[in-house]
Amino acid sequence: MNNKHSLQMIVVYDNNAFGENLKADWGFSCLIRGLEKSVLFDTGTNGKILLSNMEKLGIHPGEIDTVFLSHEHKDHTGGLEALLNLNSSVEVWLPNFFSSSFKNKIKNKGSTVREVTNFQEICEGAYTSGIIEGWIKEQSLILNTGKGLILITGCAHPQIVKIIDRVKKLLKKNIHLVFGGFHMGAYNENEINEIIGQFQDSRVKKVGPCHCTGDEARRLFAEEYKDDFIEIGVGKVIRVQ
Repeated sequence: MNNKHSLQMIVVYDNNAFGENLKADWGFSCLIRGLEKSVLFDTGTNGKILLSNMEKLGIHPGEIDTVFLSHEHKDHTGGLEALLNLNSSVEVWLPNFFSSSFKNKIKNKGSTVREVTNFQEICEGAYTSGIIEGWIKEQSLILNTGKGLILITGCAHPQIVKIIDRVKKLLKKNIHLVFGGFHMGAYNENEINEIIGQFQDSRVKKVGPCHCTGDEARRLFAEEYKDDFIEIGVGKVIRVQ
């Protein structure tokens, strides 16, 4: 768990976009380069939008080795079929509770399904949190870097602080960055500020809330984290040594 990687994370699907030629849409997807395998975290809602954004960002479907799916909602899995039509050699890592019909569609494309239950290494320097229980179960992606851990969440349905606590217990390292969907749109200002305080208590250095986080939560995170707040949208590139 001491591996250090120079990573590049490119947001390819989100509710917001940087640049007029990139398409914003409800959903989330992010490509991670710099590991021994190229990993696509989630696939957004619409395959045409996913592939169009990838093309405009200079990402060829054939470069992707692994697809990591956080949970079985369409805004995170909807682009998978279009991707597999162009690259069926990928491994698809998904929680074991995904439906049999979903898994069979992947297998029928000729792709490999890796079913996840517990914490495990995906490739050197990248781990699944394992299934985190909640009103909707989910897995998150953990990256080990020289700056600390990076945690990427799809929607954080089991609650974002619960996921952070799980990651810290698993890897016993500081968290450099948490980004993705935090699912806080229904929270009031006091509840949001309490969660931000829990982030700070957990010594999370940087944050990049997006997708389903909610505008008010994003605003409050930005106010509190200041220069350590990362604005996320399609086309955003995060580089970490």
